[in-house]
Amino acid sequence: MSNYLIFNPVAGKIQRNPKLIQSALETLRAQHVSVEALPTTGQGSAQALARECVSRGAKTVFVAGGDGTINEVVNGLACSETALGVFPGGTANCLAVELGIGTNMLTAAKQSGSWQPQRISLGLCRPHNREARYFVAMAGAGVDAQIVRDVNHNLKRKIGKAAYWIAGLSASFGVLPELMVKSSMGESRVSFALASRVRNYGGDLEIAKSIRLTDAHFETVLFEGRFAVRYLKYLTGVLINQHRGMSGVHVHLVDRLQLSAVNGALIHMQVDGEECGELPAELEIVKSALTILMPANP
Repeated sequence: MSNYLIFNPVAGKIQRNPKLIQSALETLRAQHVSVEALPTTGQGSAQALARECVSRGAKTVFVAGGDGTINEVVNGLACSETALGVFPGGTANCLAVELGIGTNMLTAAKQSGSWQPQRISLGLCRPHNREARYFVAMAGAGVDAQIVRDVNHNLKRKIGKAAYWIAGLSASFGVLPELMVKSSMGESRVSFALASRVRNYGGDLEIAKSIRLTDAHFETVLFEGRFAVRYLKYLTGVLINQHRGMSGVHVHLVDRLQLSAVNGALIHMQVDGEECGELPAELEIVKSALTILMPANP
């Protein structure tokens, strides 16, 4: 069975250091891992390449890029037996951080020989205006999805994660649209809903504190409030690990959610840091949907 490395040549770290992929390949081959490198060519191509790898009977598909490229590969591998290995190459590297792989691609390549396969569940997002999409890390509706939509991509390429903070600060004043969240835990009216499969958010923060990738549910963190300035308080709570006890913050463990806009508002969604349609939408857990390579002690 063959192994492949799908990489995004315009991902932040790879674009800044074009020799990085060749070095990663040499590191793998030094460990007697035969790998064929496949560059992406634009949006959607990573998913198509991953599906092609599955059809070829691939044992492992490594992916080097950001969380968006990883999400595409996940959608190409979902419900197959081909394993996913993650090499951090993007801006946030959320999944790599969660797995304990870190943010250095060559270190990841050196250590990959000791990673162990683990079957995990995936989230599935069904927005009303787009095809359903799997996600491995998180889905968000409301404030964070709007920031994802508004971020300046040229600035992101130049300054990385700071571009998201700039987009967030620019939205810190004004009135926010609201959405209804329905689950087995009841109904909530909020302006930001996060359904997370990982603890870290954006590689730096921890919003969902008790979830693990090996769990078969979401940790939902719901934030109330129509006025954006309220999120300055919420952010402070997240930074000092006190947000779970704040008024207006609700945390639940569920395996299915229904999201709908209040009063016909236009509310966007994001999955794994990439825009993913508009509400209404449903989120659900798909159990045992992906094999992922993990360090022995993530």
